[in-house]
Amino acid sequence: MIGAALATGGVAGLGLFWLLRTLLVSTPAARPALARLHPAGVGPTIHLSTSRRWLRWLTRRLWRPPGRELAILGRTTGQYTITIGTSALVGAAAVASSAALAAAGGISIPAVVPAGAAIGAAALAAWGAHHDLLGKARRARHEFRRAVCSYLDLVALEMAAGHGSVAALERGCAGIDGWVFMRLRETLLRAQLQLHSPWDQLRQLAAEIDVPELGDVGDIVQAAGADGAVVHETLLARAASLRDQIRAEALARAKSVTTKLDIPGAVLLLIIAAFAVYPLMARLGSGQ
Repeated sequence: MIGAALATGGVAGLGLFWLLRTLLVSTPAARPALARLHPAGVGPTIHLSTSRRWLRWLTRRLWRPPGRELAILGRTTGQYTITIGTSALVGAAAVASSAALAAAGGISIPAVVPAGAAIGAAALAAWGAHHDLLGKARRARHEFRRAVCSYLDLVALEMAAGHGSVAALERGCAGIDGWVFMRLRETLLRAQLQLHSPWDQLRQLAAEIDVPELGDVGDIVQAAGADGAVVHETLLARAASLRDQIRAEALARAKSVTTKLDIPGAVLLLIIAAFAVYPLMARLGSGQ
């Protein structure tokens, strides 16, 4: 009994520690900031420890992290692993604490039941954290696409004002608040520091976060830089097309939600009909 209570307290304390460590604001790390300014494969080779190699192997084989979702949210694989592990520990600790309280109250429960429930709760909590991350990434991707519409208009206005293709891309996102335009400024700054073309960096970012509309910006502006074509009208047309596409998707989602609401309405009508018909049937039955 004492050993089970100590084990339960240890698991609960470990879960609380990881939860507080995740929630509290920590000192910004310099390595992620520098990694965003350098492509993969450039720089000194980092030798991972045995534990980190095992952790990377487990995340790749057993539970593959969603790379594009993490990229659009600006999170690393390590942060994703810590979030999933913390959620699993909290779920298991909640079940273990409940089992310990039941045992302290004199309720005899076989050890297999709380162990299986703890494993199930840990898996459910980890799946919930994973599903929550996918939902946040989906909302962030939708917001990114809407911001790309405005970015297309701004770049088109800059090019119509006589600015070059590179200057139009940089001036189109300069001085605008929001995490999307901050991400665009960071991407263009990385291209400038690495002496790469900005449209190639935009296409790379579009592939990383699964927003192909951003790659279209790079393709259209590259035509202006390479062939000297006047593309501001093409940018405006692409922005209008993207708005129509987003509007159509929003209408489709609204129709699907409305269709789902028909099911509770039908169930409610059946319940009301049952309440209305039951007294009549009861009277007929009593009259017989």
